[in-house]
Amino acid sequence: MLTAAAVAVAIALSALACWFVVERQVYQQVKTGLAAVPAPAQLQLADGRPIPTFPFCNTSPAAVQTAVASTRPGHRGPDGGLHRGDQSSSEGIFGPSRVCLPWGATKGINTVSSDLDALSTGSTKITYRSGSFVDGTPATVRVALTSDPLTGEPYVLLTAAPLSYAQDSLRTLALILLGVAALGVVGAGVTGRIVARSALKPVDDLTDVVEHIARTEEVGSTIPVHGNDEIARLAASFNSMSTALANSRDRQTRLIADAGHELRTPLTSLRTNVDLMIRSDDTGRPLPPATRTKLLGNMKAQMQELTLLIGDLLQLSRPDSPKPGQNRTVVALHEIADRAVERARLRGPGLVFDLDINPWYVHGDGAALERAVINLLDNAVKYSPPGGSIQVALQQGVLTVRDHGPGIPTDELQYVFDRFWRSPSSRQLPGSGLGLSIVAQTIRDTEGEVSLGPATDGGPGALATVRLPGQADVPQ
Repeated sequence: MLTAAAVAVAIALSALACWFVVERQVYQQVKTGLAAVPAPAQLQLADGRPIPTFPFCNTSPAAVQTAVASTRPGHRGPDGGLHRGDQSSSEGIFGPSRVCLPWGATKGINTVSSDLDALSTGSTKITYRSGSFVDGTPATVRVALTSDPLTGEPYVLLTAAPLSYAQDSLRTLALILLGVAALGVVGAGVTGRIVARSALKPVDDLTDVVEHIARTEEVGSTIPVHGNDEIARLAASFNSMSTALANSRDRQTRLIADAGHELRTPLTSLRTNVDLMIRSDDTGRPLPPATRTKLLGNMKAQMQELTLLIGDLLQLSRPDSPKPGQNRTVVALHEIADRAVERARLRGPGLVFDLDINPWYVHGDGAALERAVINLLDNAVKYSPPGGSIQVALQQGVLTVRDHGPGIPTDELQYVFDRFWRSPSSRQLPGSGLGLSIVAQTIRDTEGEVSLGPATDGGPGALATVRLPGQADVPQ
């Protein structure tokens, strides 16, 4: 509708401009034709005697119409010649009240006193005006001041041409322009509808997919993308959003399933121990003090494991991509490493820590980075043999933690940062399988890189490497 309206306005303006231009040209041609009409000629008899140019005179145009019949086209004049009248006609105005028709006149012309007065004062010689013949036919009148060649008497010569042909031509042109405008508007409307339906077909497809997702909650549906215009970009953006939502739901479902699996073991053990203690009290056969103390210790350890697991889940529940600048400040990575090593010493008594830590400042979340470094050191402490050593180094933004434990099999390296993944050989050790996942997420949020693999010096153990952008001096 908007396209048809715009085309209608454009066609209407063009048609009006065309009509006015043609109208001006047609009326200008009429005036040009009037200017080319010769003045009434002086006639002579056979013996050479002149006869009056205006033989029919009276005081009004209507009164002299009876004389027109004697000089209508095809009749012979006094000189014996054939005078053929054309569409134009002339008459002369002598004085204030005498109207004269020349030989060959076809009809009289209505006069306008203001034009005659202007000519009589000599302010102008020739002018044009809209007028009519005495029978009411519209005409264009050429008004000129001249003189009678026979008597020298000045008079006003009126030469008129009918406008019927010009008006008929303009009416025909108006009908043609109106028809063209109507066809143009209808064609523009039909074409606009076809183009709009074709251009908005991807939007209809997108709407159908969105309605399907809202009705079934099946995220991940996509639509075909054609071209590279705005509609194609919208479709591509929707496909990316739908895929991201599907991936997010899959991760959420997997996290809930894994968390449920991991929570089931300590909860089952806790329930078993509690049921045993309640049954012993109900039966009146209390447990031996040593057994009761062991059960309480196991329950405490399981509660601690649950607390650790819940804390890891809360850490992983944060958005993967925090807002820019959120909780990010300039932190001293070397100080974080020192504090993490002190906590690791408490968890691994008897282990030797070799430190080579140099200053390094990064932009990040200090608490999250400290937790990540502690998780790396806890992993090294967990797999280090009694009395073993752990090398911790920080050089130019590269933090390495190297232990001397059994190492990681090559076929398991691709899973070490997956959530809840634990090596089959270490299932009996405490842990939830979330520590290294938290490390990977934290380092990724800080725009760094982390890797875990076998030691590079050929000895036993594993080597964890963290690279973080920053600088050795305190940022100003």
